[in-house]
This record gives sequence, structure tokens and C-alpha cells, in this order.
Amino acid sequence: MKLNIAVLAGDGIGPEVIDQAIKVSNAIAEKYNHEINWTPALTGAAAIDAVGEPYPDETHAICEAADAVLFGAIGHPRFDNDPSAKVRPEQGLLKMRKKLGLFANVRPTFTFPSLIDKSPLKRERIEGTDLIILRELTSGVYFGERGRKDNGNTAFDTMTYTRDEIKRLAVKGFELAMTRGKKLCCVDKANVLESSRLWRETVQAMEKEYPEVTVSYEFVDAVAMRLVQWPSEYDVIITENLFGDILTDEASVISGSMGLMPSASVGTKNKLYEPIHGSYPQAAGKDIANPLATVLSAAMLFEDFGLTTEAKTIRDVVNKSLEEGYVTEDLADGGKSFKTSEVGNWLVKNI
Repeated sequence: MKLNIAVLAGDGIGPEVIDQAIKVSNAIAEKYNHEINWTPALTGAAAIDAVGEPYPDETHAICEAADAVLFGAIGHPRFDNDPSAKVRPEQGLLKMRKKLGLFANVRPTFTFPSLIDKSPLKRERIEGTDLIILRELTSGVYFGERGRKDNGNTAFDTMTYTRDEIKRLAVKGFELAMTRGKKLCCVDKANVLESSRLWRETVQAMEKEYPEVTVSYEFVDAVAMRLVQWPSEYDVIITENLFGDILTDEASVISGSMGLMPSASVGTKNKLYEPIHGSYPQAAGKDIANPLATVLSAAMLFEDFGLTTEAKTIRDVVNKSLEEGYVTEDLADGGKSFKTSEVGNWLVKNI
């Protein structure tokens, strides 16, 4: 298979972890006789510095022409610490999602047997956890009308959803549940929010189209609690943008490290794959960041193109690195640790 992949390394540790995912992907391509063409493009703070825009038109054209996008991370402290900044790296991320139509964020949460005791939760609570959160990405409060009034002393952000926006995410949730444990949980705040009531009634109306799927409806505050009590009870969760943003980060630490969880953002045509961690600017350039989430994101990319053996090979070699302790300092527990690039080279050698 020939794949054309756009590479948006971004900011902070993004370029370092992306380099390892590219090395691993190239090793897989060589092993299984595929061809991958990589096309780099600017985004985030790096793009602002270069052209004054966090998601330039040239970058969008490269992403549109690609079969998929491999994305690192964006963000820089100089923007975080400047509330008056008119242009921010995160604006590029929102713009990219909107222009590419990436309306569904796919966030798996699972445990690694060799790391289960590194989780902040007790072993007996998290064993068997294997869930996916589908977060709506291109609507809701992040994209609604916002502003200031009363001389800047009152601020407002508006959460708006259409039935079609909810339905297209729910369809992906139902279809995903059918391939897994056939359980779907719709997370909302329907006891308070009108937008959540639309979510609930839309999903309820779809139940008859998927009679094999058991559907539950839970308030977001209850799910936030239950994710740390019995996460293994969940299979597929669907929810709106803001709730999903919070719940996916909460779920990510179940595995023991945010540096281990991959994700995908998909639309009707375009697909993007990225680690769930941020740009971690404190570690940028030090060759210490954990590359495994980005490598596992590449595994998701291969799987989505039907290359399941290739994806499994990546996951197997990642598990081997964890079992043998060939890891970066965040997982070393004070023992011997290895550089970002050394872990990438080890993965390639073992592939």
C-alpha cells in the first residue's frame, strides 16, 4: 500500500515524538512492503512565528491532499501567560478540526499489564479496562458565540448543537459499539442543559436502529466519579465537546501515564492521529519525552487503513518495551531510563 501522510509536528516535544513515530512507521513499511510519503507542514506556535498564523492555508492544503495526518502537539508558555494575545496556537487546532471536518475524537483508554501498578488507581479497580470515548469536536461551547459586555466585566460563551451534529457522532458510537462489547453510554447534563436534552432525545430516537446495542444515559458529573471507581464497566462513551475534553483527560491517567495513550480525530473524509499529551515545553529539546503515545497513534493509523497485522506489530513491540523496561524517565520509577530517540531506535530494531 502507498500512503501519503501529512506531518504536523507542532511545538514543544511534538517534533521529537513525531520523529520516533515516523521511524517506527518506516520500519513497518519496510517489513510489510508498503510505501509512505511524508509531507511536513507548520502549525501552532511554530507557524505563528513563521507566518503569523497557527494553521496556514498551505498547511491545510497539504492536509487535504494527504491520506491522513500525523500530528504532534501545539502550545507555548508565552501564549499561555498572555491573556491579551490575539493569535494563539490553540486557535490553529480548532481551525484545523473545523476546516478538515474532524468532528469525532476517538480516545481509547486501556491498561498495560506491566504498568498496572503505576496507575493512581488500585489494581482491582482498573483491571480489564478497555473503553473508548467519542468526543464531538467541531461544535458546542468551543465554537459558539462568545464575547464580553458591561465594559469587559461580563463574559459569555454559548453552547449550541444541531440534531445532525449529534446524530453523526452517535452513528459512529453505535457502529463502534457493534464491533466491541455492544454497550453505549451517552454522557450529558440533561437535568440542566437544553443542549443536553437534545443530545439525549436524538440518541434515544436512534436506539431502534441498533437493537443489539445496550444504551445507557448518565450525567457527566456521575461519569466523572464512576471513571475512577469502575472504569471497566464502560465500553463506548459518546459526549459533547467540553465534557469530552475533561473526561478524556481524566480517563487517560488510568493507564499510569498520559504519555501512553493514542487518539484519532476523524470526519467524513479526513483523519488525524495524535498523542493525547500536550506540548510539554519544559522537556522540549531534552530528548526525554515519552514517544509511545505517538507511536501507538501511528498504530491506529495503520489499523484504520485495514493494516491490522502492521498495527498489532507496533502494539506488540511497545508492550515489549514496557515489559523489558526500555522506557523514558516518566516510567522508569527511578531506575534506568532511556532517551526519546533511544526508545524509538529500540522499537525499530525489534520490529
